Amino acid sequence: MFEAMELAFRFRYFRNLGNTIVDFFSQVKGLFSTFGYIDAVDILFVAIVLYLVIRIVRETRAMQLIRGLIILAALYGLVTFLGMGASSYIMKAIFSNILIIIVILFGPEIRSILERFGTGAASNSIMSMLRSGVALDINEMNKVIDATCKACAEMSDAKTGALIVFENQTLLGDIISTGTHLDAAPSKELIENLFYPKSPLHDGAVIIRGTKICAAGCILPLTKNNDISSALGTRHRAALGISEQSDAIVFVVSEETGDISCAMNGSLQKNISSGDMRDILVSNFIPNGDASDGKMVSKLRRRIKNNVK
Repeated sequence: MFEAMELAFRFRYFRNLGNTIVDFFSQVKGLFSTFGYIDAVDILFVAIVLYLVIRIVRETRAMQLIRGLIILAALYGLVTFLGMGASSYIMKAIFSNILIIIVILFGPEIRSILERFGTGAASNSIMSMLRSGVALDINEMNKVIDATCKACAEMSDAKTGALIVFENQTLLGDIISTGTHLDAAPSKELIENLFYPKSPLHDGAVIIRGTKICAAGCILPLTKNNDISSALGTRHRAALGISEQSDAIVFVVSEETGDISCAMNGSLQKNISSGDMRDILVSNFIPNGDASDGKMVSKLRRRIKNNVK
């Protein structure tokens, strides 16, 4: 008897599943039967607008806020599914005013988007969609690391102050816009000249994006942590500040002691050697595995990243 009931239950289950699949394909068929040129243009327009918005916003640290909102939305779905009344009420109150929250949180980014659309950045972005990305070559990245480590070693010996930021997954477009755009291949001599005390750009930070010095003389946000040592100067506080707000890797050469420090994830590692610098950079920017595999993975990642930037 139990076997008959089990067979009947399985039969009913598969019959309902089959009906659901048939209904789904019927709806899809009905959708495509009414699909016209206007619908295609509509979808294409929405896709382009979303692409341009993501491209502009991704250049700023607003992407971290977007990730936070996505996590919050997932949490809202979870508490609703579990029937958590109090939590669901709070989440519902938040998302019922989501448009106001977005305007408040992303006010500067919204203004930037409208300004860039008005200045023709949209047309440039559309053209860039047709261009292929540039692979991050491992040999080139090794040259960047080698030049930076040698320059920091010599500036440490000479007690020349320096602040070098290696951009990671979080793009720093808003920080780059505060400095002087360079787009130059890094070399030991160039880095040392940028931080020469009489250079007009020596007070700011150098931003390295990929295998290029993207900008120099950039202004970084200072850390908001009041518990750090009062002996730390402005460069160290700026290095901690940008490392708290992004996943950038920042190196500081002290003008007083010549010590090299590294700021990552809101923490500061003091008095490291140029060899330690190399180890940190290699572990974060050189893919694991042999050269051919690394180049393939790096090429794919860099192509996607550059097409979105």
